Amino acid sequence: MDIVKHAKSIFETEIKGLSEVKNRLSTEMIEIANFLLKLEGKVVITGIGKSGIIGKKIAATLASTGTLAIFMHSAEGLHGDLGMIDPKDCVIAISNSGNSDEVLSILPSIKAIGAKIIAMTGNKNSKLGIAADYILDIGVTSEGCPLNLSPMSSATATLVMGDALASILIKLRDFKPENFAVYHPGGSLGRRLLMKVENLMQSGEALPMCKSEDIIDEVLIVMNKKRLGTVCVMEKGEMVGIITEGDVRRALKRKEEFFSLKAKNIMTTDFISISYDKMAIEALEVMEERESQISVLPVFNEEQLCGIVRIHDLLTAVGR
Repeated sequence: MDIVKHAKSIFETEIKGLSEVKNRLSTEMIEIANFLLKLEGKVVITGIGKSGIIGKKIAATLASTGTLAIFMHSAEGLHGDLGMIDPKDCVIAISNSGNSDEVLSILPSIKAIGAKIIAMTGNKNSKLGIAADYILDIGVTSEGCPLNLSPMSSATATLVMGDALASILIKLRDFKPENFAVYHPGGSLGRRLLMKVENLMQSGEALPMCKSEDIIDEVLIVMNKKRLGTVCVMEKGEMVGIITEGDVRRALKRKEEFFSLKAKNIMTTDFISISYDKMAIEALEVMEERESQISVLPVFNEEQLCGIVRIHDLLTAVGR
């Protein structure tokens, strides 16, 4: 037996199965997506065995991307868990054969409750397919299993069908990274998506500021004292320019007049800034996606300077 060759053949079989399912997608997917978008209740995924395992993943994906969803094991549904279902809900019942006893046994109760049923099955003419309000066809020609018994291709097709449905709903809901972050507050991903500029900026007494008429000595004293690598040039309470360490280095080339220069002579007036309520990842993109990167960014609350954010702090926060 050529193990690598056999492994590749399983990939090929499952890819073929996915292509079969993909090519059968029709307007029913549009109807199902629009129905779920307008659903007032939740999505209840049910299944048993490997279909149940895939169902748990689909429910988790939907729940984390803006669709209220839970998983209910079909066997547990027979013993009281049907109480989870409300008339405004939709049940996605997964069974490749469409004739799993546990799934079929709970269908009458689901219908009595009043919830709609979407069948995810490879047999549209099965009892499940006939009982359903909508059908997502996951039928494949071959399972990949040498015995053609263990669900492999069909399990993959079910998983991808669930992902496709979740992805469509992400688009239809205009689900954004900040929405995703609300459901993923833990770890580096949560920090990256939840952290805002105002959480990282230096403000108040830490802000390095000078006036446009201040001489270079005074500018350098402020820059050295505040240690942010920049000084904000202010006039009448408004920021009119910014001086960075790079500006100072360039001014040093003017040796003879350097110590007679004023802030207004070396400041940058067309500076880049960001609003305090923007996401930290947005600030990092503003600083990095330029011909020449910048290391500090003034932060504004409407027209007023309220802080300075450094690229070092952003990189630390978002985990890049």
